[in-house]
Amino acid sequence: MEREVLERLLVGDDEASVAALAALRCGGYYVVWEGTTASEPLALIYGRRLRHARRRGIETKNLAGAVELLGRHQRSVRLGQIRATDGSWTFMLFLAEDGGRLIACTGVRRTHV
Repeated sequence: MEREVLERLLVGDDEASVAALAALRCGGYYVVWEGTTASEPLALIYGRRLRHARRRGIETKNLAGAVELLGRHQRSVRLGQIRATDGSWTFMLFLAEDGGRLIACTGVRRTHV
């Protein structure tokens, strides 16, 4: 996926999408993987990550919202990732199966930069 296309998909006003777009525009590394994954297991996995992050005091952006959106989506998603150039944040992108729409975005602050 071209960087410009991904920039257009990150038009949400949630905190994670805004930060992911800024990281991408500042030259952050990104990848959108081929294939799709069912959203229901991802909602469970990221629900566990949310609980873990809360217990450990790890800063996240829109993780609870992403878990909720994945749980409601009921279709497969395509995964992507953006890493800030300084390594301080990693953003996970959950896209529609065809890659044409952003379903959810979440970010986690990396503790080992």
